[in-house]
Parts: sequence; C-alpha cells; structure tokens
Amino acid sequence: MSPSVEARAQSAPAPAIDPQTFARLARLVHDESGIVLSDSKKSLVVSRLSRRLRTLGIADFPNYCQLVESNDGAEERRELIFLITTNVTRFFREDHHFEALRTEVMPALADRARNGGRVRFWSAGCSSGEEPYSIAITALEAFPKAAQSDIRILATDLDGNMVEAGRRGIYAELDEAHLPAAIRSRHFQPVPDRPGAFAVTGPARDMITFAELNLLHDWPMKGPFDAIFCRNVVIYFDAQTQQKLWTRFAALLAPGGRLFVGHSERVTGPAAAQLAPSGITQYRKH
Repeated sequence: MSPSVEARAQSAPAPAIDPQTFARLARLVHDESGIVLSDSKKSLVVSRLSRRLRTLGIADFPNYCQLVESNDGAEERRELIFLITTNVTRFFREDHHFEALRTEVMPALADRARNGGRVRFWSAGCSSGEEPYSIAITALEAFPKAAQSDIRILATDLDGNMVEAGRRGIYAELDEAHLPAAIRSRHFQPVPDRPGAFAVTGPARDMITFAELNLLHDWPMKGPFDAIFCRNVVIYFDAQTQQKLWTRFAALLAPGGRLFVGHSERVTGPAAAQLAPSGITQYRKH
C-alpha cells in the first residue's frame, strides 16, 4: 500500500534556505519581536518552518519571505514568531525565586493586602502559564486569603497560543519533583475526561489575567508592580533592546519592588542605577 499524501509530505526533505533569504527572515523577526536569529539558528529555523511551508503549499523559503513581507502577511508574520519562539517552562522553575517571593517579599505584601492595599505581580513572558500559576500558588501558600484580597497577577506572552494554554490551566504529567503532592492536592484537581491531566483550581485562576503582549510595543498597563518576573526572555534580544526593556521594567516597579530574571541574564545599562542585586538573578528597585 502506498503511503498517504500526508505521510509523504511529512517525510519530504526540508527545503534549503540560502544566506540572503535567512538574513531577510532574521531581519523581519528582529523587527517584529526583537529576537536575534544568528547564523547558528539557521537549522532550527528550517526545522520549525518546513512543515509550515508544506501546510501553506509554498515550495521554498524565498516565496515564504514574499508572503510574510507583504501587506497581506500580518497573520503569517504572527505565526512565524510563534513558530520560532522557544517555550520552555515548568512549575516553580528556578525555585530560589519562589522561595524569595515566599519568605522575603510576601510577608510585607500580605500585611498590605490585609489592610485593603493593592498588590500587583507581572509574569512577562508567561509561556503556557506555569510561571504565573507558580506565583499565585506561592502567594496563596504564604497568605491563604490572597485570592479574596486585592492581589492580582498579569500574565503576558508574545505567543497567543501559549496565552490560551495558560487560560485553560490544564496540565498533564505533573512532575512531582517540582510540584510536591501536597501542593498539587491543594491547588489542582483531576480533569475527568483526561486521564493524568490536572486543572488549576479556582483561587489561583482568579488571581491571574492572561493577555497577549509584544514587549517591544506599547504597554497598556501603568503599574506599579511589586514584582516582575521576566526570565529567560531578554536573552534572545540584542544588548540595546535588553537595556531598553530593563529600563521600562524599572519604571513600572514600585519602590522596593523586585525584578526576577533568568539564570543567564543580568541587568545592564541605565537601569542598573535603579535596580540593585538582591539575590541570585533578582534585583530590588531603590
């Protein structure tokens, strides 16, 4: 029996990409998202986009470039960014940040909330939601009435598909090494029609607003935020873009607010005068 059309399409060799076309794509991705695609990422780009070309019935990368550069290519430019974006996350990733949030940040914020005060967190680059839910769970563990108080979390990401996954809040095969059974029993419930899947329960969900946001564009929120998590995001940007983002984050932090960054990231440029190191990959605004 001959293979199906779909099987043949999936097994077809990936089209090659010449240096000029890769440079065009890299320039467009940078202009749209700030992400830098060096030559070392060429094979990754080919791998992630080849299936998309087959889906669209486009024979090669030069023709795909014509589409994404055209006036009618806005939706496909968005899809391009989604496809080349790396979404690696898990609950309580870099757990020292959540320990600092629980022991150093939350006590004073909980006192404020008990007295009717406002508390705000931002997960900038929330991926599929594990990070903002980890923030919410940490807040609830430190202050059980957090969801009934004025404590809210903004969760944003460039990738609309990830934002929708975060809104759903359903996760399979939760790793007990990073999500203790006691935490899972308090903040998750089994999904009846999906064996092995768990849904985040109401209190943690109620604290979070998910939204699609390109960090290079205008930010509609005014802050101030008591803590901003932007981890393993700006590492994909060039130095100039990184420094601009650090400065914008600093402007939205409340005095004493914390900025949590990725393990390979450091605050540089003008923002370093406002943000003092306060722990492992975390900063406190003066």
